[in-house]
Amino acid sequence: MINGEVSFWWEQIGRPAPRAALPGSTRADVCIVGAGYTGLWTAYYLKKAAPALRIVILEQRFAGYGASGRNGGWLTNSITGGREQYVKSHGREAAERFQARMNETVDEVIRVAAAEGIDADIVKGGEFTVAYDEPQQRRLEAAARAEQQWSMADVQLLSRAEATARINVVGTTGAMWHPHCARIQPAKLAFGLARVVEALGVEIFEDTTVSEIAPHRAITEHGTVEAEFVVRATEGFTAGLKALHRAWLPMNSSLIATEPLGADVWERIGWTGRETLGDMAHAYMYAQRTIDDRIAIGGRGVPYRFGSKTDSDGQTPASTVEALRGILTRFFPATKGAAIDHAWSGVLGVPRDWAATVGLDRGTGLAWAGGYVGTGVTTTNLAGRTLRDLILGRQSALTGLPWVNHRVRNWEPEPLRWLAVHALYQAYSRADRAELTRRRTTSPLASIADVVSGRGH
Repeated sequence: MINGEVSFWWEQIGRPAPRAALPGSTRADVCIVGAGYTGLWTAYYLKKAAPALRIVILEQRFAGYGASGRNGGWLTNSITGGREQYVKSHGREAAERFQARMNETVDEVIRVAAAEGIDADIVKGGEFTVAYDEPQQRRLEAAARAEQQWSMADVQLLSRAEATARINVVGTTGAMWHPHCARIQPAKLAFGLARVVEALGVEIFEDTTVSEIAPHRAITEHGTVEAEFVVRATEGFTAGLKALHRAWLPMNSSLIATEPLGADVWERIGWTGRETLGDMAHAYMYAQRTIDDRIAIGGRGVPYRFGSKTDSDGQTPASTVEALRGILTRFFPATKGAAIDHAWSGVLGVPRDWAATVGLDRGTGLAWAGGYVGTGVTTTNLAGRTLRDLILGRQSALTGLPWVNHRVRNWEPEPLRWLAVHALYQAYSRADRAELTRRRTTSPLASIADVVSGRGH
């Protein structure tokens, strides 16, 4: 088994040839810090709209090194933190507009990939969420009823028989499905986007670590880039920037990928629609069936490292690998003898209120987007188009969405941050174990943890 080495997705296609570091101080119209999806989409849409702009992207390792090349490959319509927060703050109509834009964004990513010749193994099979104990089933039914109050959600509630006919998860009590989700190969999308923006004339400098972002400049060990606009697109690595240590918490998520599974195994599992697969647990899992018939399955693992530290290349503890293998074989006993070919981890950017944000301060030229908490595969595209309009001074349907210029308070200092995060995820895990073995209703531990963490809007 390969452990770390960034991700299975990069191992599958091979690391790209390294790009040069920033050769020295320079000027640009737009400087983007971070060559993940947010930075690449922003560069793409800006360059398409204003080809004369000089756009420079600075990246500490290589394009797609962070969450963009390590995630579970869910191109889905989820609004980070849920719609209800925007109903409370901006009203139902604003929340409906946001959801409609997210639905459209799933198709926009698919459209651009096709138009630009980016083969990212995209299959729009929808999102399938399964329940397998009584508390989960109650939450599932409540979630489906809530979703069905929104015309653009398009959620279907599936019976036990209907659910197992699609994906045969052992113990299934029911499931829900919606069509606004596609499976992707994350590194292929990142690699393809980087290739496309370079062809448009965007300059990407790798092995260039930005230590500080200040008004109209990004400071690196190789020199300073001065620009009218500087975009912070650093997501889980934001804590490494000066004065931003407590802005977004870097939350770890881990995955494993099996060897390719045989036709006899797939005959027992089903999963012919290539839906993305999740569950109703509090410490939830996420999975996909890959193009070469593996299962890639993920979950939290070690949620947070003291002092907002981030790993280097995705090395994953053996205990996390075994925990994910346990979920895999509990869901699909037919995989019990399958080898695990790869394990890896990455970091998500988590704001204190679990709400993603995009914005621009025209006075300082500082723009930002992130805090996606795991929903970034789609949301980064919406962020890139929104930043295009903000930077170009356009008022649009995107710049009027309720997440634009949303500000979040900082996380608590250490050791409170570390203690709180680990206590919360222990509570979620204990709640899941209790529900799986004996409880018939949602564990109060999980409900309290939701409120304390900020997830309970």
